[in-house]
Amino acid sequence: MKEIKKEDIENLSYKDITFMILDKEKKGINTLDLFTKIVTTLELPSSTIENKIGDYYTSLATDKRFILVDGVWDLRKRHTSDKVIVDELEDEDLEDEEEEIKDDDEMMLEDEYDDEYTDDTSLEDDFDSDDEDDLSDLVVLDEEDLG
Repeated sequence: MKEIKKEDIENLSYKDITFMILDKEKKGINTLDLFTKIVTTLELPSSTIENKIGDYYTSLATDKRFILVDGVWDLRKRHTSDKVIVDELEDEDLEDEEEEIKDDDEMMLEDEYDDEYTDDTSLEDDFDSDDEDDLSDLVVLDEEDLG
């Protein structure tokens, strides 16, 4: 970062400066040390650390370029997860559990249907024809009346 003019660094966001620091360091750094380097580089008052470190942490956590691993921030591009561990016993247990849930759901649906429609009534008979009378008591108010 010493190659960059101070004026140019001041125009960068904290996240961009963090990216440059981590890219140069080639290793992870904790939040406080990272933010202290930024405050020192920008020659900001030390009170900035106390006042803005929470916002700084949040901005790193929401930026896809960074990852927090074992308490230190690093560049996500250095950490790939191309390994998939398959636990066959766990997969079988999940399949059995899903099968049981599906069966239970089907049985519940059948029971509800049987209970509700055992007689020869149609769905139309379930609706009350007195619904129109229920609406007669409604009153429409203007905005002036509400204030």
